[in-house]
Parts: sequence; C-alpha cells; structure tokens
Amino acid sequence: MNYVLGIDTSCYTTSVAILDEQGQLISDCRRILQVKTGGRGLQQSEMVFQHTRSLPELFAEACLPLGKPAFKAIGVSAFPRPLPDSYMPAFLVGDGYAKILSVAQGIPLLRISHQENHILAGIWSAQGPKSNDFLAVHLSGGTTEIVRVSGSPDSRRLSIEILGESQDIHAGQLIDRIGVLLGLPFPAGPHLELLAANASVEAFRIPFSIRNACASFAGPETFARKLIEQGADTAAVAAGIQLCVANAVAKMILYAITHTGLTDVLLVGGVTANNFVRNYLTEQLVAPQKANLYYPDINYSPDNATGAAYYALICR
Repeated sequence: MNYVLGIDTSCYTTSVAILDEQGQLISDCRRILQVKTGGRGLQQSEMVFQHTRSLPELFAEACLPLGKPAFKAIGVSAFPRPLPDSYMPAFLVGDGYAKILSVAQGIPLLRISHQENHILAGIWSAQGPKSNDFLAVHLSGGTTEIVRVSGSPDSRRLSIEILGESQDIHAGQLIDRIGVLLGLPFPAGPHLELLAANASVEAFRIPFSIRNACASFAGPETFARKLIEQGADTAAVAAGIQLCVANAVAKMILYAITHTGLTDVLLVGGVTANNFVRNYLTEQLVAPQKANLYYPDINYSPDNATGAAYYALICR
C-alpha cells in the first residue's frame, strides 16, 4: 500500500503523521519542545535545535509499523501563515527534511502554512465543513484569528481572509502567562483547564475588550495578575481566564456570522481543545441555532502534522 507523509515543526511541537490512500491515520508521532520550569517560551534557535534533534527519531518511530513505506507525496508546514513574507526559523527544519525526502524518493512535495495545516487537520478530523466557503477560528499561543476560508484544497487553492484577530497578546499567551504565574507547567493549557475544573467558588468575571471581531487580551492579563497578587483563589482565577476567552471568541464568531452570512464554523488550535471553551461556545451558538460548530477530535486541535499529510493526499 502507498502512503503520504506529513511534517510540522511548529514553535512548541515536532510532529510526523502518515496517512494511507484512504485517508486513514497510520502513524501520529509528536514531541512537545521542552521549556525550563517557570519559562514562558523558547528562542527560535532553541526551537530549531530541539526540532533538529527530535525529527529523525519521530520519523523512524512513525515508519516503524510499516517497515520501508512507499510514500506517494509529502506535505509540510513551511511557514506560519499563507502570506508572501510569512517566515519563522522553526519551520525550516521540517521544510528541509521534507525537501531531502522528496528529492531522494522522487515524489511531490506540497508546502503549506502552519495555519492551513491546522485547518486541514480540523477538516480531516471533524469531517467538515463540507462547504468551500466557511468560517474558521484559529486559537493558539501564536494566533488568535477568525478567518473566512474559501476555495477547494484539492485544487491547491485555499483562500484565507482575516475577519478579526487579537489586538495584542493571543488567547493562548493569556492562558500560558497566567498559568505560569499560578505555578503551572508551560504550555499551561491542559493544566489550567484541570485547575479550573476543581474550582470550589464561582469563576472571576474578568473584563475584556472587543471591537467588531477583534479582541484584546492584554487587559485580562493585567486584571488576572492583580487578582493573583491579592491572593485570590487560584482555581477561580483559572476558571475566569477560560470564561474570558470563551466569551470573547463567542462575540468574534457572532460578528463574523452577521457580516458574512456564513454559519459553518471550524475551530482549530490548542486553545480549542479546552472542554469548557467548547461547551460554552456550543451553549451560546449551537443551542440558539446561530452557528454550526465543527470541532476536530481534541487530539487534533493542538499542533500536529495530519493536516499536511491530508493535503499531500488530496493534492498529490
């Protein structure tokens, strides 16, 4: 049987994925980059070093069940966003390995952006939206955007138009920064969600600013920092951060729906793996029949390489 390979070397995860000709997942191997305790991120040079060390091992691990797989195509996240000047050194590692494999095996190399990889992983996992015109929300440590996605990926045309975004820090940055202040490991998302779930008092109402489909999370960070300095209940602070993000995203989506008429919404990125955020958005948008929300499996919301592999499959 023939297979397609996907590679993604993002800011915080090295990922390799293999799909078969039917689009079934054969291998999904990832390694989160290591951040020192108390740290809030990594320099690009450190990301490149860790990707360079991890990618050969993950590739060998992914291929282990298959022996010597015959790849028909390779998909790789080669830059952050689908823009001419979009660049980040971390993606050069995956892009370089993909080019070598492509030349060595004489197979097509399909380069996409990290954002497109997220969207395609979401479509692959959620089995939708089926339309060639829909909304997508991308929430992570490096991106907070609601976009209009149009075009057909199998014709190698996927247009992404930004409708709204963060005006300062991103939703994932807010969660990570407050999480680290609360003594949680970085990246803090899953740990903050667990802490919030154990809150014995009501979540703090953390004010935020939103204009049209653009949000600001710098204010909520300052507000939460003051709560922590004042000795506020840590679980209630964590729950307040989740509520703040979910409420802001709901308002961004409602604005985009109103101004585009589109109601199919795909949610991707590590922040959308948060069950509270998912349930809140479902309650606010699906129950009142304002939107059709598509969530990938929680394992395919964070950084992974399945979107790149899926793109290689449909465009080879």
